[in-house]
Amino acid sequence: MRQRSLLFTRHLLAVPIMLCWLAAAAFGQSQAPPGRQQKQSERGERLVLSSSLTILENADAPIPIQHSAEDLATDFGKVFGMKPRIVHRQEDAAPLTILIDEQSKLPESVRPIGSADPESFSISVAKADWNKAHATDVIVLSGADMRGTIFAIYEFSQQYLGVDPLYYWTDHEPLRRASVTIPAAINEKFPAPVFKYRGFFINDEDLLTGWAPGEKNDKTGISLEIWDHIFETILRLKGNMVAPGTWIFPDEPQVKDAAQRGLIVTQHHAIPLGLNVARWPKDVAYNYTSSPEFLEQAWKNAVNSYLPDQEVLWSVGLRGLSDVTYASMDPTVRNNNRALGQLISKAIAAQMRIVRSVRPQAQFVTNLWQEGARLVQQGDLKIPPEVATVWADDGYGYLQDNGQVTAGQGIYDHVAMMNGRANQLSEMVPIERSFSEIGRYIKAGATHYYLVNTSDIRPVTMSIRAVMDAVWKGLPSDTSKASSEFYQHWSADEFGDQAAAQLAELYKEYFNAPAHFGEPTHEYGDQLYHTEARRMLLTYMIDAPLYSVPSQAPKWESPRVLLPGAEPNPNRAVGKEWLAQTVTREIQQCSEAQPRWDAVWKKALEIESLVAPSRKAFYQAAVLAMIAINRESNRMLLQVAKAIQDAQTAKMAEARQEAQQALSSFDEIQRAESAAEYGKWKNWYRGDWLTNVYRTRDIVQTFAKFLSDPETRLSPPLIWDGWEAYYHIMHYEGDRSADVN
Repeated sequence: MRQRSLLFTRHLLAVPIMLCWLAAAAFGQSQAPPGRQQKQSERGERLVLSSSLTILENADAPIPIQHSAEDLATDFGKVFGMKPRIVHRQEDAAPLTILIDEQSKLPESVRPIGSADPESFSISVAKADWNKAHATDVIVLSGADMRGTIFAIYEFSQQYLGVDPLYYWTDHEPLRRASVTIPAAINEKFPAPVFKYRGFFINDEDLLTGWAPGEKNDKTGISLEIWDHIFETILRLKGNMVAPGTWIFPDEPQVKDAAQRGLIVTQHHAIPLGLNVARWPKDVAYNYTSSPEFLEQAWKNAVNSYLPDQEVLWSVGLRGLSDVTYASMDPTVRNNNRALGQLISKAIAAQMRIVRSVRPQAQFVTNLWQEGARLVQQGDLKIPPEVATVWADDGYGYLQDNGQVTAGQGIYDHVAMMNGRANQLSEMVPIERSFSEIGRYIKAGATHYYLVNTSDIRPVTMSIRAVMDAVWKGLPSDTSKASSEFYQHWSADEFGDQAAAQLAELYKEYFNAPAHFGEPTHEYGDQLYHTEARRMLLTYMIDAPLYSVPSQAPKWESPRVLLPGAEPNPNRAVGKEWLAQTVTREIQQCSEAQPRWDAVWKKALEIESLVAPSRKAFYQAAVLAMIAINRESNRMLLQVAKAIQDAQTAKMAEARQEAQQALSSFDEIQRAESAAEYGKWKNWYRGDWLTNVYRTRDIVQTFAKFLSDPETRLSPPLIWDGWEAYYHIMHYEGDRSADVN
């Protein structure tokens, strides 16, 4: 394949393509490239698709291809009201049939001349004389390999049947039609994806777990039916990889099911080789300096828990229990970066030996989350050349390579992030930022790996579509223009042409509306409002440092200060001083942001009348609820800060009024969320354990009573920690521990 130019835009081989077509195709427009369109119109030949055609599939096709062929039949059923037959013999094929197989296995008479590059594919039309009774027009969906063939299936469905790759999450079903006509001279060729590995990390999955919990006997936190929809979504977006959950064991059913769908399984940075360190046995030392044998045995057991033939991209590294720096757990390397880097290098070498002892051809990556990036940049951590270096962002879309990215590296990105300050319930990272960073990596040739943290998927469908399209087909050098075009196409595809132009501008205003902090700009995410409000209120109502451990924390979790600024640190404001500073800051920040949020809300309501009638429910969930959650959370934090400030100066009447105004914001959030829980989404917010709007409301209600009666008692748990949420997310695991024997 020829070298990509600095435009690094994905081009279709053997067909002259204009960039404007690429932009349209990327967003599901059923239009052909201009160069081919003229040729087809000259011939005037058309094929008529209906449910009477057949899908011809090799009886020995890999199971993942069979699953995707079934999806294609289902897509036909949605469009035409009846599924076509899937057949396995040429003589059973109808006069118009869709042939699905890997390129090398196709009959020579219908085999297209395609690329042999991994995951490349083609869509073409040929004639066949398989049946004596009639000639057969064959639509050939084929790939250079199994996943290329799967991508051909879904690309055909998207481009010609109008199936949204994210249909399950956007509720966007294709239009019902009696028939669909397509050109009879289709010959589309799609080269290998720009990024080699592309996929989702289903992380901090509180909403999914609360909404669709797994069956008890399945031993998984999320329903296997929903896992299947997740895997299907990744494949429809031309992804090939998944990290299927946060604190999971490698033998969980969704891990095996991912293989049945044709996905590569990988692990995130906190569970190298799949070792679930959040379930580390309480009486076993987690110390690679003094007791390396325990970790090495646990790594061996984790590796052996995967199916022998499962495709795994192995994540290597060393972090502490529950995703903290390892240095926090080993005093011998604490405050000694060189020693820490050397120990991590030793662990990586051991992990590679363990995997290679059973899988000699294994592939490895290391995700440089937090201290990992710093150690590499300082030269304290050396990554073996056989391990692909993956740079992480900071949860806000800024990749932390400090300009050191080089060819062959990759990205661990977030469009949702649980850190108490970012987003779980709504979009937060502007598409412009995502495209700029992905484009920077493409230009550097750092296209080995792209893992995007999607959390619960539904709140961030727009960002998911944007980044997955970008890492599959690339981006033009002008990423700012590309992001504007994306907003326009997304808005038209999801909400109709009438709303598209205004809605595209609304998205830009939405991303500009939040208060922000830091340099470069970090937005207030939906979590920040609630985390900050709870901390401020507890600091006001509890006039003493509070040391405790959350009730659902693992046994090895150490007691720590739970209220801000109570540590004996001379460089940090403590207690009431911290509260005074924070109240002042939030009054200023939220006061400045509120008019922006009000303007965005007003415009969103005006645009609603332009939205296609069939898309109004999704507009409520993806636009109005998203804005309402942030707008009213900003207002709530502002009123809480004002109430505390007034209470501190004995203006109790004003404080009580402001507390009530804060409570009214929760009413608006509840109304918006309830409207987004239509149909299958009933109880979608039941699992909001991480942002936890309900817990914030409970504390604000207590505060409102406290202003009149300081003896008012706080309801437990006093501090809602991440482990309180993970008690629910991991509940299905029971008392199971990582196997160290």
